[in-house]
Amino acid sequence: MQSPLGVILKKLIFLSALLITSLLLSSCSPVVQGATAVSAFASVSYDRRSAGEIIDDKTLYMQLGSIIRDDQMLENAHLKFMVYNDAVLVAGEVPSEEAKAYLTKRLKQNAPTMKQLINEAAVMPSIGYFSRTKDNIITLQIETLFQNQEVFHPTHVKVMTERQIVYLMGSVTKREAEHATNQAAKAKNVAKVVKLFDYLNNRPTDEIEKENKKKAEAERKATLEAKKAELEAAQKELQKQLDELYTN
Repeated sequence: MQSPLGVILKKLIFLSALLITSLLLSSCSPVVQGATAVSAFASVSYDRRSAGEIIDDKTLYMQLGSIIRDDQMLENAHLKFMVYNDAVLVAGEVPSEEAKAYLTKRLKQNAPTMKQLINEAAVMPSIGYFSRTKDNIITLQIETLFQNQEVFHPTHVKVMTERQIVYLMGSVTKREAEHATNQAAKAKNVAKVVKLFDYLNNRPTDEIEKENKKKAEAERKATLEAKKAELEAAQKELQKQLDELYTN
C-alpha cells in the first residue's frame, strides 16, 4: 500500500502534466485543434515536400478551420484536421450522421485545392477536456519517440491523436512506415495506429546524397581530430625527450 506522501507526489506529477498540456492547447481554437508538434521546430530542409507544398498545406489547414467556424450545423462538433500533400484527414466527433455527411459536403465544396478527404469523425458526443489532454500527451510521446530513432527524420511523419487513436501521414518508404508505426505503438494509452501514408519506392536521391555528404564530413572531422590527437601526443613525447636531454 502506498504511503500518503507517495499518493500526493503522484497527483502532483499528474497535475503538472495536465498544466503543461493545457498551455499547449490554449493557443488552439476550441472547435478545431491540430496536433501539438515537437517536430515543428525541426528545419524544413528535411521535409520531403517542397517549400511551396508546405505553404499550400498550411494554407489549406487554415482554410479548413474557417470553413466550419461559426457553422450552426457543426456547433456541437469537436473536429481536428491534419493535412499532407493536399490530402485532408478530419477526426473528432459530430452529433449525427447528417452532420457528418454535411461536413464532408461542405469541405469538398469550399476547399477546391483538397485532393483527398478522409473523414474519420465519429458520431457521438464530443469528448471532454481530460480526454483531449490525454490525446495530446500521446502525440507528444510519439513525437519524442520519433526524435530518438534514425530510420527516418521526424519531419517525414505527421502525427495526430483522437480518442487514443493515432493517425500518421507522410511520404515514406515501407520500411520507414513500419518503423514509424512500431514507434507510435510504444506510446502509453495508444488504442490503435492508423497509417495514411504516401508510399515511396525508394528514398529520394538528393536526401541520400545529403546524408552521405554529412557522413563523409563527420568522418573527415573524426580523421582530423585523430591526427590532431596523434600530433599532440608526438609533440608531448618529443618535449619529454628534450627535457630529459637538457636534464642530463
